Amino acid sequence: MKAHTPDSRASAPRAADARTALLGAATRLFAEHGYAATPTRAICAAAGANVAAIHYYFGDKAGLYREVLLTPLREMTAQFGRFDDPALPFGAAMRMLLAPFVAPALPGEAQAEALAMRLHLREMLEPTPVFREIVATTIAPVHGALTALLARHCGLRAADDEIHQLAFAMVAMANDYCMSREFMRLLAPGVLDRPNAAQRILDRLVGYCEALLAAEVARRGAQRGRGNRSRPQTYSAVNKPAARSRRGSEAQVAK
Repeated sequence: MKAHTPDSRASAPRAADARTALLGAATRLFAEHGYAATPTRAICAAAGANVAAIHYYFGDKAGLYREVLLTPLREMTAQFGRFDDPALPFGAAMRMLLAPFVAPALPGEAQAEALAMRLHLREMLEPTPVFREIVATTIAPVHGALTALLARHCGLRAADDEIHQLAFAMVAMANDYCMSREFMRLLAPGVLDRPNAAQRILDRLVGYCEALLAAEVARRGAQRGRGNRSRPQTYSAVNKPAARSRRGSEAQVAK
């Protein structure tokens, strides 16, 4: 086994610090100026890193941007756990999924969270190829797990477009507490600043999701009921009474 010299042991923390500094500087500059308008030299200068550091740690500018976008998403998706476990009641599953959206930022992380939100809002307006790739590899699997869960609770073998719409509605309610927190404070500060705010918000959101699911199940049941009532009768079903009537008449004539 290769022995570590004092210099090699010290290089690991320095490398981690340099990588973290690059991610922090890149997050701020990308959020402020966008991907295309942010030169790599500016990122390295803000991070106090060598101009070759981006290539060393991330391969290129796109690799750095990918990591900037992925870091908060990885942290959030790790908190979802196995929310789609079939053994979980629906309310417990949605609680696991929605909790990370409404959890307040930890002390010292509010600025980093705000920058990440700003960057993702920029991507909503000007999506880059990197973001499209991340949607396909990181966000789409979570959405797929949610739609499969909803389809199962609606008695369906697979999700249809209306199940996708239901999933969008449920996640949007929680995502608003993540993306629009400061806007909410301007409109109704008591909602976010009251005691146990996150828990109380989560309880209501889970209740809303249960109500939406119940409404969807009822709507589909009503549609099936209308379909059964409006189904045309077969020829034999329609003509059985007439056939019985003719046989009765024939029997009367024979007598």
